[in-house]
Amino acid sequence: MQSFDDLTTLPDDVVRDYQEAGHAVVRGLATREEIARYRPAIVGAAEKARFEKRPLQERDTYGKAFLQLFNLWRLDEEVRAFVFARRFAAVAARLMEVDGVRLYHDQGLFKEPGGGTTPWHQDQFYWPLDTDRTITMWMPLVDVDPSMGPMRFASGSHTARSLGDFPIGDVSHEEFGAIVERRGLPVRDHAPFAAGDATFHSGWTLHSAAPNRTDTMREVMTIIYYADGTRVGELDHPARKFDRDVWLAGCEPGELAAGPLNPVLYERGGNA
Repeated sequence: MQSFDDLTTLPDDVVRDYQEAGHAVVRGLATREEIARYRPAIVGAAEKARFEKRPLQERDTYGKAFLQLFNLWRLDEEVRAFVFARRFAAVAARLMEVDGVRLYHDQGLFKEPGGGTTPWHQDQFYWPLDTDRTITMWMPLVDVDPSMGPMRFASGSHTARSLGDFPIGDVSHEEFGAIVERRGLPVRDHAPFAAGDATFHSGWTLHSAAPNRTDTMREVMTIIYYADGTRVGELDHPARKFDRDVWLAGCEPGELAAGPLNPVLYERGGNA
């Protein structure tokens, strides 16, 4: 089995897709053998971290969208090896055109059978990071077809940066959906996926997902990266203050975003 330290060759058209559309897909970034090895640890850690026990019908729109499970790398050494994969981080650095990337956090996004719509939103609304060099890898641990609710992206939406002060929910879905329609932004989902395929999208790229209309859990692992050297931005919204306190504890606005939970995962020419 190859090592997660082994890098992959990224075709120029993938880089171009990311720069122009704000999202791109990398097929086979992890092998089926690697997914088979690491999936049990990820699923096990997700079960340990799960706090949402209510039936779907008792939850709000956000709660029905997926089970959201954070910093699984801290719960299991196998998960840590997956999240810290130099191969994944190097792709993030190449797409963002930076020399190094740090970990913001990981999260398992498990859309349950019958799970609802993931509302349109921009991830970077939540992040107190003074940069637009942010990116999320979204990697399914199972094969995902269009009926399971893969992510869909509004191509080109990242160029406008913030499109509104909306946390994820019914209002963001309505407001951002209207922007997508009004501006005629092409929407793409890259489905179907084999386990180990991965999408990457900018922190400002509008995205959403349809419901999971199957009897299979849509198991996805995500990893969020940002450019090394980024500084903490203004804590001008409760969501950004909360994120700073959780993911960048001890880092004040204007200081380097380099807390104990934010190691460098890739550095060009280095060992990270």
